[in-house]
Amino acid sequence: MPHDLDHGEQRAPLIGIVAGEASGDLLGGGFIEAVRSRWPAARFVGIGGPKMLTAGMHSLYPQEMLAVRGYVEVLRRLPALLGIRRQLGRYFLRHRPDVFVGVDAPDFNLALERRLRAAGVPTIHYVSPSIWAWRRGRIRGIGRAADRILALFPMEPPLYQQAGIPVSYVGHPLASMLPMVPDTDGARQALRIAPQSRPLITLMPGSRMAEVEHLGLLFIRTAERLIERHPQALFLVPLATRPTFDLFQNLLRAQSSQHERFKVMFGHAHQALAACDAALIASGTATLEAALLKKPMVISYKMPWLSYQLMRGRGYLPWVGLPNILAGRQIVPELLQDAATAAALADALENQLDNPEAAAQQAAFCEIHESLRADSAAVIVEALAPLLDRPGATAA
Repeated sequence: MPHDLDHGEQRAPLIGIVAGEASGDLLGGGFIEAVRSRWPAARFVGIGGPKMLTAGMHSLYPQEMLAVRGYVEVLRRLPALLGIRRQLGRYFLRHRPDVFVGVDAPDFNLALERRLRAAGVPTIHYVSPSIWAWRRGRIRGIGRAADRILALFPMEPPLYQQAGIPVSYVGHPLASMLPMVPDTDGARQALRIAPQSRPLITLMPGSRMAEVEHLGLLFIRTAERLIERHPQALFLVPLATRPTFDLFQNLLRAQSSQHERFKVMFGHAHQALAACDAALIASGTATLEAALLKKPMVISYKMPWLSYQLMRGRGYLPWVGLPNILAGRQIVPELLQDAATAAALADALENQLDNPEAAAQQAAFCEIHESLRADSAAVIVEALAPLLDRPGATAA
């Protein structure tokens, strides 16, 4: 286990926090900033990524160790994941935080929250598991793990209220962070995109290594088909971590002769989305970012066959992409698993570039944006005040 923090002599709120991937890191970074606006000396320890580290947390393990998706991948990594969770539990029972916050990653965090809550540590789960899509019976287990839920989406609080579980609607921080009208020209200038590079398409094959392994080459092949139709096309590829950046670069060098038509970047996802004409995106939070930036998109996903069969049996909604789920109808195409071929994805992107329903799609994106806007920082502070302002948790 990594060395303990030097807590010093001055008492200040100690917050345990664990976020398991890039989207959780984004939320966790905003959470830390919100808390520090009220408790400037608050300390944060757990697992986080670059944004949380920049905000001042101490990460006991690299966040990449938790970034897995799909049953097969989880089973392969299960012994290591269980070991990390046990070690974290022991750490937080030795150095009891004033509150523990699990940011998303429910399969990892909820069990840790149950253990800590049973020992008297207050717990908050930030990002409701998708009970509105499947397994609503799981809500009882969530209630045993978390003293309060911080919910991102407007359809979630009523479900918890009906179950008698304290819940606060924080909205999605991205909705307040991103402008209602994106500065496309400014983003292109910042990224030094030549005006003749059109169409400009952003490829986002995922934030996890397993996602890039399954989608990286498919996205490259899709781009190559579009280059045949549009020789001046340029593809922006923002990757969230150094390992995924290196993996995609290696795929590109080994598998494509069109290197000059790709601009691979470490980070800069928001700029890449703001700049583009359309995007090809792995299902996940990035699809919401694209919707908030009002960008036409095609959503795709592939995973190992066994993982996909197990997921199909869990009763998901008709859609997997957040824009479609939040709109309650399909506003962007989804091509998953066997349907996700380079030819089909290229055709779908072509249709998004020249979409006769573009005005209706833009209106739907705006409705989603408005519904997710909230004063997230104020709600977070309100939820934490009873825990951090109580005796024994002294604000600086």
